[in-house]
Amino acid sequence: MREYKRFYINGQWVDPTVADEIDVINPATEEVCAHISQGTVDDVNKAVAAAKAAFESFSRTSRKERIELLESCIAVYKKHYKDIADAICEEMGAPKGFANGAQAYCGQGHLEEAARVLKTFEFEEDMGKHRIFKEPIGVCALITPWNWPVNQIGCKVGPALAVGCTMVLKPSEVAPLSAYIWSEVMHEAGVPPGVFNMVNGNGAVVGTALSTHPDVDMVSFTGSTRAGSLVAQNAAPTVKRVTQELGGKSPNIILDDADLEAAVTWGVKDMYGNSGQSCNAPSRMLVPAAKLSKAEAIAAKVTEKVVVGDPTADSTTIGPVVSEVQFDKIQGLIRKGIEEGAKVVIGGPDRPEGLDKGYYIRPTVFSEANNEMTIAREEIFGPVLTMIPYETEAEAIRIANDTPYGLAAYIHSGDIKHAREVATKLRAGNVHINGASGGFGVPFGGFKQSGNGREWGHHGFADYLEIKAVEGYGT
Repeated sequence: MREYKRFYINGQWVDPTVADEIDVINPATEEVCAHISQGTVDDVNKAVAAAKAAFESFSRTSRKERIELLESCIAVYKKHYKDIADAICEEMGAPKGFANGAQAYCGQGHLEEAARVLKTFEFEEDMGKHRIFKEPIGVCALITPWNWPVNQIGCKVGPALAVGCTMVLKPSEVAPLSAYIWSEVMHEAGVPPGVFNMVNGNGAVVGTALSTHPDVDMVSFTGSTRAGSLVAQNAAPTVKRVTQELGGKSPNIILDDADLEAAVTWGVKDMYGNSGQSCNAPSRMLVPAAKLSKAEAIAAKVTEKVVVGDPTADSTTIGPVVSEVQFDKIQGLIRKGIEEGAKVVIGGPDRPEGLDKGYYIRPTVFSEANNEMTIAREEIFGPVLTMIPYETEAEAIRIANDTPYGLAAYIHSGDIKHAREVATKLRAGNVHINGASGGFGVPFGGFKQSGNGREWGHHGFADYLEIKAVEGYGT
């Protein structure tokens, strides 16, 4: 049992103002695996005050000092890498291979990318006799989700440290264990007191206190569109910057000239990754109507090989979803798909056979769906794929864009020029051709209700900077 009841404020582990403990549930066993404390407004005030005090000196550190600090963070992160991976496996049910791979590596990757970008980033720009300065925005509130816990922490903390901001992190109370270890990494790496702070708690109290706080200059939020809207509303009276990475319902267009076997196989496997709990998951597969039955057969064949089970087992490819709340939501949406007339190719409601405990979902493929069905409109956030047939390419593009979201889109084609042309017509922040992924340097973020701002790489620095123009600087 982990006892993570303290907060990290001003370089120290401190007791909460009020003792208010909550359980952290292991989704594979439905048993309590840890206790954390829920913060109050007073705890937030202390953390923000520490960050505000530290900003004066940290914002004036040299590039060299911040590079050395990031390199220290990377070295200590590597030292605690397995601890972080184990925590992710325990708190959100990621299979151990996936937790030790993509999940834990993301934290390290974002720190390394921030250090790399910082080495050559231009903080000043001359415009004739005038000079433009890019300066740290100030105190940043970082509110992160449970589905990619250290990924979302890393892509916020990395650039904030790199440009000279100070911060208060509120990780998800559903999966807070890896964030606690992250805070230990920051301490051991020598991050100056007050530069990095962490307060656990729920969004209604801690999230609201951060987003309304007059001494917070910027909020970076990752989570649901509903919660993101509330954060923006809370921040509006103090006119602070708000960046958001929110929900998605990403289309995966399999064009008529694509290798159907390869495209459908990739699409199904990617949809099931992280138990479907990724905001950019390719959840709507658009297939030429004439090839739908073949696509269904391929999807079923791939799904039959998926192993759902104990995340600590070597053979497991999909673990549970993160919580009972998510389990119930996904089950309800699967049933809704059946009620609305979608064809169940494979899977369906209830747990997989032989798994009577844990928040396990049967990997499910729907077909013969249309874009008006609930399963095609709402973000399911589980291993559930919806196949939608189309007659013409123009129709496929229309269906792809017919969503309030715009985080990601996927195109599969045997002709790169054809794929590029279709990419120009899609309203999404990230478009992937034939499964390509750009890594930590490519900007990540969405159009429409999928959010605003960009994270990752060079572009990820922008939201943590203010622009100051000094006219006559060179006269």
